[in-house]
Amino acid sequence: MADIYKAVKLTDKVYWVGAIDWNIRDFHGYTTRRGSTYNAYLILADRITLVDTVKAPFREELISRISSVVNPRDIRIIVSNHAEMDHSGCLHEMIDLIRPEEVIASTMGVKTLGDIFHRDQKITAVKDGEEKSLGNMKLRFLETRMLHWPDSMFSYLPEEEILFSHDAFGMHLATLERFDDEIDPAILRYEGATYFANIILPYAPLVTRLLGRVAASGMNFKFIAPDHGPVWRRDIPGVIANYGQWAAQKPTLKAIVVYGTMWHSTERMARAIGEGLAAAGVAAKCMSMDVFHRSDIAYEILDAGALIVGSSTLNNNMLPQIADVLTYLKGLRPANLLGASFGSFGWSGEAAVHIGDVLKEMKVEIIGAPLKVQHAPTEDDLRRCHDLGEEMARQLRIKSKEVA
Repeated sequence: MADIYKAVKLTDKVYWVGAIDWNIRDFHGYTTRRGSTYNAYLILADRITLVDTVKAPFREELISRISSVVNPRDIRIIVSNHAEMDHSGCLHEMIDLIRPEEVIASTMGVKTLGDIFHRDQKITAVKDGEEKSLGNMKLRFLETRMLHWPDSMFSYLPEEEILFSHDAFGMHLATLERFDDEIDPAILRYEGATYFANIILPYAPLVTRLLGRVAASGMNFKFIAPDHGPVWRRDIPGVIANYGQWAAQKPTLKAIVVYGTMWHSTERMARAIGEGLAAAGVAAKCMSMDVFHRSDIAYEILDAGALIVGSSTLNNNMLPQIADVLTYLKGLRPANLLGASFGSFGWSGEAAVHIGDVLKEMKVEIIGAPLKVQHAPTEDDLRRCHDLGEEMARQLRIKSKEVA
């Protein structure tokens, strides 16, 4: 395998030695249509250092890429920036192979790795701001707790101005191109935003604080090297600015109408709401959960100002696909949204009310009462839906000015 899988050079002293997963399509309920990578990095310091490992099935690919540069047994230090098993899955196998002098993780990383692997392995805990000598170079550590696990930390190599940023600034994208300047910017923007919306969004306030800490630290970056996706070397200011924008969640004049329908009555309501939004100058997307995936909704919400959700009533409840997406969105905790609920029903009509209750739990600011229609909507019913869209647009304009 050493003749097939090669390391990729970042600098004379640092190489990418990760693995490409072309086939993964689901990541904790988030659809990864373009696969992913599990990035690991080799630092050729006096004390050769491996930063992170890869998901367990890709261990041989990792070993092969390392072997194209050095004998794996020459590695002296292994750093675990993030204990999640797509990065630590083969950590203990690598420890057994390499027998490093030292394995390093954050304080919470030591605990988490112990809880995952249940092995009697000495791991050195490093604190926020601590430095570790690699001989002719050093690593500086920055704790980034809950971005997006309690153990997460950055490692910074000042001599090469490289930030190893674990899952932050990453994306799920399988590609043989290793750097951002080799990839279509539109793909980078989409996959980066999708990743933020589905992985990082619950911790948006922490992102804002972290970006402030990084700006105040005086660190310079020639590369940002995340644990998924390409290494950033061209548009580093752009990806940092994107994170700041996404974390702020300022409402825009965009609304998402998400719905589930049985006999297309709720769909007709959704389309009328969308027409009302558009007529009032707001960008609107009508998204059926029979067609779209929950992670598509998360992506669209990232730059939206309003979330309007509808469902037919089934067995005194909302449809399962609507319960699914609302449960998912509730966990992601989007902020600064206006919202409303609607739906058709045959004889009970609880779905729209239940949706409204969930939106309130999500701290969405509700506009109007649940809009309900029995069986098929009349022209007057569709006019009410259109009016809801127009009123939502009006309220969204007010809110956008308030938050700007």
